[in-house]
Amino acid sequence: MMQTAEQIVQEPRLRHALTELLYQLADDELCLGHRDSEWLGLAPDIEGDVAFSSIAQDEVGHAVFYLERLHELGEAKPDQLAFFRGPGERRNAILLEQPNGDWARTIVRHFLYDIFDDIRMEALLQSSFHSLAQGVVKIRREEHYHLLHHKMWFTRLAQAGGEARQRMEQAVSEVWMEVGGLFSLGEVEEEMLHYGLIACGSEGLAQRWAERMRPLFDEAGLNWPGMPVKPKRDGRKGEHTKDLERLIQTMSEVVGSDPDAQW
Repeated sequence: MMQTAEQIVQEPRLRHALTELLYQLADDELCLGHRDSEWLGLAPDIEGDVAFSSIAQDEVGHAVFYLERLHELGEAKPDQLAFFRGPGERRNAILLEQPNGDWARTIVRHFLYDIFDDIRMEALLQSSFHSLAQGVVKIRREEHYHLLHHKMWFTRLAQAGGEARQRMEQAVSEVWMEVGGLFSLGEVEEEMLHYGLIACGSEGLAQRWAERMRPLFDEAGLNWPGMPVKPKRDGRKGEHTKDLERLIQTMSEVVGSDPDAQW
């Protein structure tokens, strides 16, 4: 049965599970959106530059949607949540807080995440939180074009040979160490599933991702590294790196200069 925010706030365990899920969604998109914005003026061609600028805006816009849903549940306003929470309060996967690296690493990380995000959104389409299920329909349409863009680059670089191919292989090796962190649903996975907030658990998300991803590696001519393992730290539980501290500092630099200002 689908429920509204007003109904959910009356059930503490349900509210806690939902806020954890929404923070995971929001923090993933916010971190990646900011990392995407760092390519402005630096992408290898004009088309890539424009595309990454647009994708960055979309990702941050999606984060805002999830943060607004959190505010409906009694959490702070979206700007407060985006800029003034500490690293331990963040629920993004560690992979997404890491610096971009070179173009190959950026493409590999983004493509692997885009496939995961599509699978996760598919599992949210029948979420018992009505406004989340509705919003994901629109977000998934937008993310579809991100996925197509990164698939093109993923295949193009992998099949190019030479240095491009070498950089892609190196990028896959590096990203694979943290990609397993995407699938975690944190400490309240059982509650998320019990209340019907998401239709698939962490193991199911990982399996569906591998089933989609492996043929794409074959198509690109890349060796499949095997199922990702769980990283030592879990960003879904607030376990992060210094990279996130620096990222938050950069994101909040302007607003933090005068937190009470009306922009």
